[in-house]
Amino acid sequence: MHYLKEATEIIDVISRLATAKTLWVDTEIAHWHTSQPKLSLIQVLAEHTDTTGTSAYILDVLDKHDLATDFINQIMLNSSIIKVFHNASFDIKYLGGQLAKNVICTLQIARKITRQRLQTSNLKLKTLAVELCHFSNVDIAEQSSDWGKRPLSQKQLEYAAMDTVYLAAVHRRLLEISNPNAVGNIFIENDELNQLSKEMENPSLSVTKVRVAFECPRLFYLNHQFGDKAIFLPKNTAIGIGNPFHHLADNFVKLAVIEPQFKNLFKPNPSQINLETITSQIQQIFYQIEFFPYLQAAIQKDASQAQALLQVWQGLQGLIKHFTELLLINRQYCNADTVISNTFLSTERSIENYFILPDGSKQRVRGEFDCLVFNFELNRLCVVEFKTYQPVDPSGQLAQVSLYSYMLYQKKKVAVDSAVYCVLPEFKEYRYSWEQLENTVHQLIPYKLLQMQQWLNWESPNPNPPPRTTQLHLCEICPQQQKCQTFFGEVISDPPQPPLKRGEKSIESEIRVKEQIPNADETGEALVNTLQSFGVGVDYLGAAVGPSFIRVKLKPNLGVKVSALLRLSNDLQVQLSLADKPLITPQAGYVSIDLPRPDRQAANFTEYIQQQPLPATAPVKIAIGINLEGKLVETDLSDPNTCHFLVGGTTGSGKSEFLRSLLLSLLYRYSPKNLKIALVDPKRVTFPEFERMAWLYSPVVKESDRATELMEELVLEMEFRYQQFEKASCADLTTYNQRSHQPLPRIVCIFDEYADFMAEKEIRKALEQSIKRLGAMARAAGIHLIIATQRPEASIVTPIIRSNLPGRVALRTASEADSKIVLGGTETSAAYLLGKGDLLYQLGPQLHRLQSLFAKTIQIPSI
Repeated sequence: MHYLKEATEIIDVISRLATAKTLWVDTEIAHWHTSQPKLSLIQVLAEHTDTTGTSAYILDVLDKHDLATDFINQIMLNSSIIKVFHNASFDIKYLGGQLAKNVICTLQIARKITRQRLQTSNLKLKTLAVELCHFSNVDIAEQSSDWGKRPLSQKQLEYAAMDTVYLAAVHRRLLEISNPNAVGNIFIENDELNQLSKEMENPSLSVTKVRVAFECPRLFYLNHQFGDKAIFLPKNTAIGIGNPFHHLADNFVKLAVIEPQFKNLFKPNPSQINLETITSQIQQIFYQIEFFPYLQAAIQKDASQAQALLQVWQGLQGLIKHFTELLLINRQYCNADTVISNTFLSTERSIENYFILPDGSKQRVRGEFDCLVFNFELNRLCVVEFKTYQPVDPSGQLAQVSLYSYMLYQKKKVAVDSAVYCVLPEFKEYRYSWEQLENTVHQLIPYKLLQMQQWLNWESPNPNPPPRTTQLHLCEICPQQQKCQTFFGEVISDPPQPPLKRGEKSIESEIRVKEQIPNADETGEALVNTLQSFGVGVDYLGAAVGPSFIRVKLKPNLGVKVSALLRLSNDLQVQLSLADKPLITPQAGYVSIDLPRPDRQAANFTEYIQQQPLPATAPVKIAIGINLEGKLVETDLSDPNTCHFLVGGTTGSGKSEFLRSLLLSLLYRYSPKNLKIALVDPKRVTFPEFERMAWLYSPVVKESDRATELMEELVLEMEFRYQQFEKASCADLTTYNQRSHQPLPRIVCIFDEYADFMAEKEIRKALEQSIKRLGAMARAAGIHLIIATQRPEASIVTPIIRSNLPGRVALRTASEADSKIVLGGTETSAAYLLGKGDLLYQLGPQLHRLQSLFAKTIQIPSI
């Protein structure tokens, strides 16, 4: 290795490196865990065949800002040099940021290939070096060493040099795996590496994304960048039936080709075959062989799917009838044995094409069509796309199928018509001839692809974002309406109000609440009279009104058992005309009966929490909800009883809103310097507005392998902090920050939908072990977990998890058993909550019923 400390040496090497075609680059950062990180080393390898690090350059640039700037100007901003990093988003923060050009990230390449295909434990550089490239004796101990000290040890220098060696080897191996036909075991020239890397870094666009770009450029951008849902569904469209329909439609085509019963139906002369009769017979055969077994298996797994699958069957019946019409047409040209196989063409449905764009560049487009049929009467192929809803935008639909027809034409060199079969609410066909497509849409596609590339190059907060859709009616049914408004900065907000004290509500909200509060005493009297009609005597002790329920306090008369009241839950619901069962709970000296309000109110976030920056030494509190007195209830994460939380709640319970308001309450009070947030969002819908905030510990995690890595990183961070505490003779983070000139930020990890990661045994085990260690030890280190799930089942929230998450918040659960899992013991109350933020907060032996805050729009506070 070449370890360079002198300015003249470093300048000379930078000048020589500026002539290279490709460089493999890494950095080491001093004080990276603090609010004032420093660039310590820049490691560079120009010879990718080096396996020992002898040709690696280590540039010591600690506190040498001019040398780092020289490297940025000559190397990072030079578009003719390809710079390869493993985790580029981390390194280039210190090497030019967004100004850096021609940067390749091997972590992104690995993620595109997927960990499952790579068959590695995780996607860290050292892991890939060992498990993909078979390096031995890989040093990981120096990773957490002090890169701010001088002189550096020999072990540190060897570690730094080898990182570039691992990077080059991993880069080559990933490209071999991603494109084995282009790269063999022979020596790879730099030009080949560069071309393959560019292909991986500039991945293909899907046909579906082109459709979305025609519909709405901004939704296309959000979908491409963040994986957000991007389907405009008409109102009242059935949800969740697309995948079952496509699966069964595929199975129909496959079955039709091989099942003798279908062929026998076409044996008579075509003139003697009745369309309605043969359609009914084909539907019956398919129902018996394929659909009914599928229906049984699905209902056995989840009975609630029955209604949706009935709609799927309705759509399949229309599709089968249309296909039968086509088969009868073709029967005039084919015999009974060949008509089906000649109609439904067996071919590879995944297709791709490189389009030449107006600026001379190329863009690869990939897609997978649903079906390819041949019409003998028209003597024409037709590519078919199935839809379980009526498309809201004909132009997007036309773009999608025209791309399929164009790419099939390039492959088969024959004209290909296209069609969209919308099967619900009734069957409707949209057909486009090759001639129509060739003269119009095909000519527009290259221009649209170039436009899409330009949109994807935009970054917030730069000007000229992707434009809004020209069809404003789509905004009303946009699946990302709130995120779009927030992300592109077009939220129309109320005029600013003077700041409020913590927990204080505005005068307007007080007036509004007073106008809407029902007469609690009248409600209490009605309840007492109803109980007396059942022979249960009680004394009325008063009532309190919460946002979603009225709590009536009753003292049972002597000789009246509490169980007598508990048994009347269903009767009270009927007699008092309640939408939900009342929640009846024994208290100290009385019984509380919570009656749902017919006019329940939301607890608006901005009425209770205002931006109020707090010092680094202040306790880190999270907002739980509003109590019966209208006061904000918070909890201190440094408290051993509430340092980590388990949050459970089924669909519609308000779990996502609870997590969002909890997170926002942290951002409004603690600066990014004092607080870091780690977010896990597998469903990609809970935290979309927070993906670019300055508080992020790492990018929002959406995949299982990255979730495992994140938890392992937090364990390493915890261990590192305890080492620092030991050196400073401190017991916890609070003491350390009071004494240290470089205080460490607290880290709060909010892990939504934990159950999504429990299917794979390896991931399950790794997550459990990490949560166990963090739950047991991380509080004093200032690391806190908030684990949420809508399926708090015993197999998901295991005893290991429960025992290490002392804080509990239960929103409405799907069953009494789930309530017991979240709250422990025999507590079933969560099953009878009202949903939409109605929650139970367990503090010691006491349960507090609160209303979660609701943030109507997410406004990330300015720093």
